[in-house]
Amino acid sequence: MAGQAPSSWTRCFHRAPSAGMRLLAFPHAGGSASAYRAFSAALSPTIEVHTAQYPGRQDRMGEPVIDDVHVLAEHLVDVAAALPQPFALFGHSMGAIVGFEVARRLEARGIVPAALFVSARRGPDIQKEKAHHLADDDTFLDEVSRLGGTDPTIFADPDIRALALPALRGDYKAVETYRYRPGPDVSCPIVALAGNADPVLHLPDVENWREHTTGSFEMEVFEGGHFFLEANLDAVVARILGKLTVSP
Repeated sequence: MAGQAPSSWTRCFHRAPSAGMRLLAFPHAGGSASAYRAFSAALSPTIEVHTAQYPGRQDRMGEPVIDDVHVLAEHLVDVAAALPQPFALFGHSMGAIVGFEVARRLEARGIVPAALFVSARRGPDIQKEKAHHLADDDTFLDEVSRLGGTDPTIFADPDIRALALPALRGDYKAVETYRYRPGPDVSCPIVALAGNADPVLHLPDVENWREHTTGSFEMEVFEGGHFFLEANLDAVVARILGKLTVSP
């Protein structure tokens, strides 16, 4: 694998050696592995969650941010391929696109995930992005705050602001410059999750994910905005467990 060793790319907060399933989760733009800590606890010990830790944040703060989804996927496909099977993929917002591109690369190697969960993200070939990553700092952070998920008051601290901006801008650039490359998609099941009050997402665009798998497609809409996961953690966890576990 190019670059960092695979272990530097993931965090596992709740080891579950007896779990029959692993789940590799990909954070949203500006997010870090710790965003999935509660998610991991709720799924353990039935499912062991491994979360991607992108460069440029938390304990990888000193590393350059990767501002290209395809480059991120090239790094992370080796991480996913090293997981014990069976395993599934989960991505929220930017993480949904990263997860999709990882799944495509896995299937090109003959490794089919048990499922791909895509949360708070339109289908990959629908381009509606604006160049927020090119805006001045105040305008850019206003957009970040509009989606929720981040307390806007933290940006009032100049030190925190200076630390957070490079990863946020890099991730937004990755999302806003991402272009779907036609070619084989996936055969694994896709489960799309969305909030009914998401300010940047139209539910018909979420349905577009159906066109990118030859396997089954399911969609579920929850109460809430772009970060509906926080208020609906139990319901989302139940959805994942229902999809990935089989009663004896």
